[in-house]
Parts: sequence; structure tokens; C-alpha cells
Amino acid sequence: MERPKVSVNHLSHWFGAPRNGVFVLNDVSLALATNEFVSVVGTSGCGKSTLLNIIAGLIDPTEGEVLVDGRPVRGPGRDRGVVFQTYTLFPWMPVWKNIHFALKKSSFSNKEKRELVSHFIETVGLRGFENAYPNQLSGGMRQRVAIARALVYKPDVLLMDEPFGALDAQTRGMMQELLLRVWEEHRITVMFITHDVDEAIFMSDRVLVMTARPGEIKKEFRVELPRPRNYEVMMSPQFVALKHAIVDTIREETLKSMAL
Repeated sequence: MERPKVSVNHLSHWFGAPRNGVFVLNDVSLALATNEFVSVVGTSGCGKSTLLNIIAGLIDPTEGEVLVDGRPVRGPGRDRGVVFQTYTLFPWMPVWKNIHFALKKSSFSNKEKRELVSHFIETVGLRGFENAYPNQLSGGMRQRVAIARALVYKPDVLLMDEPFGALDAQTRGMMQELLLRVWEEHRITVMFITHDVDEAIFMSDRVLVMTARPGEIKKEFRVELPRPRNYEVMMSPQFVALKHAIVDTIREETLKSMAL
């Protein structure tokens, strides 16, 4: 059996003192396979973002461990790229410099860096905007820069926390299709946090539903829709039935959290 690309083993986390602080995650275990696209959904405050930040190495877990290719995560690493909902671009740098910045400490030659930046500008559809500054770009274009910057140093894992949450519906749909094209080209492992069940199903191989806080993995749904996908698949009976099951599962946890 192939070793998982990412393994999360018995992860628990408190903000503040253990047993006395805010209990966010409870004994979470999961595995992401090489080249797999997995979305995580759940009610607000269930710990989705905390889980992603621990895998990214931005937060040390209170208990448990995260492994990437069998190696413990001990902080941020170049094997993992991260994209957040906020664009986190340097406003004083044009597009190409924002992307190039991610290669600052890499071992690539200057020629390789230029080629990589050029390739990913092309990949995310920003040819012609290389010298534009973030305030000259739309929200969707800024997020494309963020995706290119996360991919340019060729990480094995891409961690995405509500990356399209601030976009309008039409732009969001276009970004979903763009991300799937990029994923199908580069075949990296993706963990995708979202509140949008349609988005989770459309993008993913699996959808994991978390319980209300403290977050646990309540249920896993396999998405066995053929790839490549287009928006017509959202009208299919299989898609609608899967959406109904996932929404019902999240609703159970939302009602529990409201009853506390």
C-alpha cells in the first residue's frame, strides 16, 4: 500500500492552556494520498482553518503529529504551498516580483527562476499583467497571483483556506475551473477548506465533514464523478444526492452547536 503524502495522526489542539483553553480539535486523524484533491467542510468554528494551519506548520499542535512523506512537520516548509482567502500580496511589488519572491531562498538558478515565474504567469492566465501592481488587479486576478506564488517553487502539497470566499459567484466559478486545470496539469496533493458544498463536490475526490467544535472528522464522502468536470455535472442526480447528504450532515452539527 502506498504511503500517504500527508498523514494527520491523533491531532488535538487547544488555544490557551490545555484542558482549560478553547478546545478546537479533538483526536483528528486523516490521510491525503499523492495527487488527491480533498475538501474539508463543516460548521463555522469547527477548526477547519486551525487544522490547515497545523499541516502548514504555522501552528504547533497541542497533541498528535503531522507527517509529509513520512517526515514530521516542524514548521513551514517548501514541500507545502499555502493560499489564504486574503491575497497576502506585497502591494509595492508588481505581479512578477510577487511570484518571484517565493523563489528567493530556492536553489534554482536565476534562469530557472525567470522561466518558472513566466510559466506560472502563463498558467494562471496573467500574461500581459506581469508589471501590474496588486491595486490595479481585480480580486480574482490577485488570487491568481497568490496561487502562482504558492506553486512556483513546486511544492508537493497545496493547502488552500477559503481561497475563493471573497469572490463574486461568476469569478469564483472561473477560479474553480482554473484551479482544476492547474491541478490536473501538475497533479499535486490539495487540501481545500470551504463553506461551499457545491464547490467542495465539484473540485474534490473526497469531502470530509467535521463536527462542531471541538472538531473531529464526522464523515467522509467519496466523489465518484468523472474527470475532467464541467458545470453540467452539478445538474446530475449523483451530484444532487451527494450534496443533499453532505448538507444534512453539516446541518446536524450546526444544530448541535446552536443548542449549546
